[in-house]
Amino acid sequence: MHTSLRPLLDTVLDALEEGTRLRSGPLPAGGPTEVAERLRSAMGDVFPDEGDPDALRHLVRAVAEGAADPADPLCTAHLHCPPLPVAAAADLAVSILNPSMDSWDQAPAASELESLVTRALAEEVYADAFRGAGLHRYAAPPRGATSPHQPDALITTGGTESNQIALLLARETLGPGVRLVCGENAHHSLPRSAWLLGLPEPVIVPTPTGTLDPAALDKALHGPSVIVATAGTTDAGLIDPLPEIAALCAHRGARLHIDAAYGGGLLFSTRHRAKLTGLSVADTVTLDLHKLGWQPVAAGLLAVRDENDLAALNHRADYLNADDDTEAGLPDLLGRSLRTTRRPDVLKIAVTLKTLGRAGLAALVDQVCSTAQEFAALVERHPGFELHAPPTISTVLFRPANATDDAVAAVRRQLLTDGRAVLGRARAANRLWLKATLLNPTTRPAHLTALLHLVEGTTPR
Repeated sequence: MHTSLRPLLDTVLDALEEGTRLRSGPLPAGGPTEVAERLRSAMGDVFPDEGDPDALRHLVRAVAEGAADPADPLCTAHLHCPPLPVAAAADLAVSILNPSMDSWDQAPAASELESLVTRALAEEVYADAFRGAGLHRYAAPPRGATSPHQPDALITTGGTESNQIALLLARETLGPGVRLVCGENAHHSLPRSAWLLGLPEPVIVPTPTGTLDPAALDKALHGPSVIVATAGTTDAGLIDPLPEIAALCAHRGARLHIDAAYGGGLLFSTRHRAKLTGLSVADTVTLDLHKLGWQPVAAGLLAVRDENDLAALNHRADYLNADDDTEAGLPDLLGRSLRTTRRPDVLKIAVTLKTLGRAGLAALVDQVCSTAQEFAALVERHPGFELHAPPTISTVLFRPANATDDAVAAVRRQLLTDGRAVLGRARAANRLWLKATLLNPTTRPAHLTALLHLVEGTTPR
């Protein structure tokens, strides 16, 4: 297997380089129609009678040529990070070994690795509430850390799955009448998950300032509720007032879930960790390490304050976790996910944590946050642009001065069509803004200046 793989890896790497060279930018030029035509031409007959021995080279090159490249400093639209090479290499090992995480006899070592890593990351999330042996260690227990319960975490495909399971656990804990209460700034997956789970119609609290107001939230609470706060909004990277919301939940007896899919990576940084104060009292927390963790998709996590909450996911399938096998000591993995067949995404996470350590991950987090501050300052100094607000994490909203919303939208689409820059869009303060989500640690001031020049040169006069 390994002998036959080596020349194929060379083929893939050569094709990736060739495709990137042909693209020559962060996005393929020409827009959807031209990109689709080039891909169809490269693909030809999807399922030919006779195979093509060069298919690997041709198709990898075609997909690379037509890719949005998060490693390009001008690709800044989304929470879409350039994956670390060491994480991508670990992901390749998973594809070759092909374990499935639904029974111990399919993933003996990987299942133990997942147990170690999820426990450590859960203790990282709840370090302020529990004395743990995870990534963050205390010399003494934090004040008030008297709960006998231990935190735990599940590996998920990302924020959407984590949020869905968080609401499922809330329903199983508080009953089917529990109502989701969240801000207008919350991720779209939350009300969708409430619908999927058959929960009552969610209460969506307006967030005119971009974050959830505890006073407005208090007025919206009626009956059993699961409140969702956001630590890193998709549009602007804002963080809700977590300590105040946590205090409100305690006072009103509401369950608290914090969606920290974006901002959770700040935990790794001593410089920025305080922005997440209050996280450790949440019943459940969503994190995405394919954002501020530089992992290949997918690398999500749902942390739970009390591991007993996960009992709601317990399930029996005799061929996977028969009672007598479990009693004999074979680990039961089926309750670790709503999925059955599941790849061990934990390997790339474990390799990254071990290779970079806290200092290495902190440096990456600090770098992209600093880059966002630099870009915001550059925008603010430029008379041709308007800055929405200083960045909280690594997202900067800006727009050409005196431009209409239609002009802002047109600038973005033109840059996409030209393949010169990939910017997002967000609505804030009743206006449309260009969004730069800076997750590339290699981005330098010259790249930021070039991005502003591209926008300036594309803006109608």
